Amino acid sequence: MSEPTNSIFLGTSRKPDDSIQQKEFMSLAYANRHGLITGATGTGKTVTLQILAEGFSNAGVPVFCADVKGDLSGIAAMGSAVGKEFLTERAAKIGFEDYVFQEFPVLFWDLFGEKGHPIRATITEMGPLLLSRMMDLTDAQEGIINIAFKLADEEGLLLLDMKDLRSLLLHMAEHASELSGEYGSVNKQSIGAIQRKLLVLEQQHAELFFGEPALKISDLMRTTPDGRGAISVLAADQLMMNPRLYGVFLLWLLSELFEELPEIGDPDKPRLVFFFDEAHLLFSEAPDILIERVEQVVRLIRSKGVSVFFVTQNPLDVPDRVLSQLGNRIQHALRAYTPREQKAVKTAADTFRPNPDFDCFETITQLGVGEALVSTLQAKGVPGMVQRTLIRPPSSRLGPLNDTERAEYIKQSPILGQYDEVLDRESAFEKLEARAKKQAELEEEERRREEEDDDRDSSARSKWRLPGFDDDDDDDDRDYDRDRRRRSKKRKSSSRKRSRYGNRQTPTEAAVKSIVRSVSTSLGKALVRGILGSIKRGL
Repeated sequence: MSEPTNSIFLGTSRKPDDSIQQKEFMSLAYANRHGLITGATGTGKTVTLQILAEGFSNAGVPVFCADVKGDLSGIAAMGSAVGKEFLTERAAKIGFEDYVFQEFPVLFWDLFGEKGHPIRATITEMGPLLLSRMMDLTDAQEGIINIAFKLADEEGLLLLDMKDLRSLLLHMAEHASELSGEYGSVNKQSIGAIQRKLLVLEQQHAELFFGEPALKISDLMRTTPDGRGAISVLAADQLMMNPRLYGVFLLWLLSELFEELPEIGDPDKPRLVFFFDEAHLLFSEAPDILIERVEQVVRLIRSKGVSVFFVTQNPLDVPDRVLSQLGNRIQHALRAYTPREQKAVKTAADTFRPNPDFDCFETITQLGVGEALVSTLQAKGVPGMVQRTLIRPPSSRLGPLNDTERAEYIKQSPILGQYDEVLDRESAFEKLEARAKKQAELEEEERRREEEDDDRDSSARSKWRLPGFDDDDDDDDRDYDRDRRRRSKKRKSSSRKRSRYGNRQTPTEAAVKSIVRSVSTSLGKALVRGILGSIKRGL
């Protein structure tokens, strides 16, 4: 049985009497209408993800997926039936005559740089919304972060890594009164709370993620000379120790795809397929504004040729307004012992186009391992009737690579060396440090001049005091003291006229700068950041 070139073979459906009914495929033309893979732990979700990734790769479509448990790395190696005879048995049972073992082109990634190429993003690219979500900030603290980003944008301060953000927050705390007059309340206590949250992120090694060189989206969309799509596998076992960082990172990556890729309409097949495993971590306790933005991205990214598959245990993990956009659905077994589990089963059953041959609710609780209810989009995007399907076996290795094998694959990677060394160019930290140093030098120079003026005053006073004129000494002292105070006041006034950055000299210049800032904000800044607040690097 040869796979149609415009579809991916998923498995074979069965009738209630266990006889084979028909082969089930997913059309590539409708794959970018997104999808959902759900099921309890141990029911076969990872294998389903694996066979989908294989099918997309063979069709020339790059894939990105997270390897949460470490099992998915075996997709880089050729499968084998030795000790796993059930693979060939399943292939024979479902009539998969052309079943062969195969290895696939894989790029290994790791935020921490231990099990793959490092993935980095800058603070600026992350944007205030996702950064606030990552740190679980209050509304007041999120307001401070928004002011920090606005200030950085207006003053040309690059926020690349965490020391840049810490430096800017410290600067804001030192000038809280002045900033409050321009941007609204800047509370030192809120800044202190944010700094403590940053410390927690650092303890979770999040600082390894922020910096340069930043990930190039094009490296996730590679194809091999023989036309297969590269499969990017993110090592997420350690990342899952910080689930909020995991969820925000994948959402950032999704938003980067949305912002950078051009519109292509309705392609014959996706340009990239993005698997969002453990999707409940994205939506758990997420504020309404974030869910609204996710819904927008999912709805609009289809026209960029990106297909998103959410993988989770329970369909209730995905908000309804996101769930309604997922056209291709694969439902593995769920249990229905508790009221919440029964509600989840009912939700899953109700989302399928009914099949008169069986009851979806009852069948979901009876599915075996490697078996699923499948409904994919058919001609004109119409959902197909749900089918009880035995999922095909993977062609690549079922199980993980060992450390030695993974290291060898990484050494042969086409992007070896591009992201391995950290780049630390001039950014907010260096600029603010230089400004602080310059300001300190100016203050030291003013102090020295004041001392020199005092010395000259003292010297002049002694010269003016001549024998026979003692009665006028007090008047002379008052004249010199008054003159000295006037000069000192003038110097301090000049110092205050300087901006907090040492480059605003007069009220007139300040007014002009304020006008320019307002115009640039209204005309330009609104275009710089996208739906999720991340910077649009293409602009």
